Formats: sequence, C-alpha cells, structure tokens
Amino acid sequence: MHKPMTLEQLQTLQGQPLGTSGWHTLDQPRINGFADVTEDWQFIHVDPQRAQTESPFGGTIAHGFLALSLLPAMAGEAMPWFNAAAVVINYGCNTIRFLTPMPSDSRVRGHFTLQQVTPKTPERTLLGFHVEMEIEDHAKPALVAEWLGMLVSGQGAS
Repeated sequence: MHKPMTLEQLQTLQGQPLGTSGWHTLDQPRINGFADVTEDWQFIHVDPQRAQTESPFGGTIAHGFLALSLLPAMAGEAMPWFNAAAVVINYGCNTIRFLTPMPSDSRVRGHFTLQQVTPKTPERTLLGFHVEMEIEDHAKPALVAEWLGMLVSGQGAS
C-alpha cells in the first residue's frame, strides 16, 4: 500500500498524467449482469441475435454506464495512492461523452490525468480528473469524462 500524498504533492501533479489501468473485458455475462442490476435490458445490450440483425453495431454492445461504473476500479489500479487516502468520495462528473460503442468482448482501460486540486476545507480537497477510456484496437476512446472526487482526510471523514 502506498502512502497518501500530501496536498502540496498533489498540487505539483496538476496537468500530469497519473497512470493507466489494466485492461477490463466487457464480455456478455458482465453486460447481462449490469443490465439486470440497472434494469436496462435494451436488446442492443442483451440479445446477441437481434442485435446482430437489427442494430447498426453488428452485435451487442456494453452500456455506457457500465464503462463509467468501472472508473473507481480503474483509478485504483492507475493511481495506487488513491486507495491509500482516508476516503475519496465520488463527487460526480462535469462532463461525460460516450464516443464509441464497446462491442461485447471488447477490452477497455482508463487513462487518468489530474486536472484540478482545490482545497475546500482543511479536511476536504476536490480533485478533478480528465479520464479517457480506451478500447483495445480502436482509434477513438469509448468515453471521455471530467470526473470529480472529494478527498476527505482525518476527522472530516466522520
């Protein structure tokens, strides 16, 4: 486990790439499981035969929100210090764009750049990340987002 960075150390990293996650496979069982949890059973996600004949994608594709939901896991891989912090709370996104459909069985990984370090209180710091999710063997990313996390340390975590 890495030691958490100080606020001063984080601020020196603004504008810098922080890391790239490992690959995550978006296979049909994972897509179906996400559909069950979110109750989004649109045929383009869960019906391979129908998606092959009736969709413009030639088969099923992963939900954009499935890819988005992988960001915390990917951040933990790309930025080990992220998991060493007292608490980092998902604070939302300023923007999210789903640029390229992710076919079933595609592999994706996240690239993270620290854009913003904004102290809010002595215990809370707003972090802004530029995230691009790459699809293996595709020129355009699956998604691009401005993702926010609130770093809560010490007594402020209660």
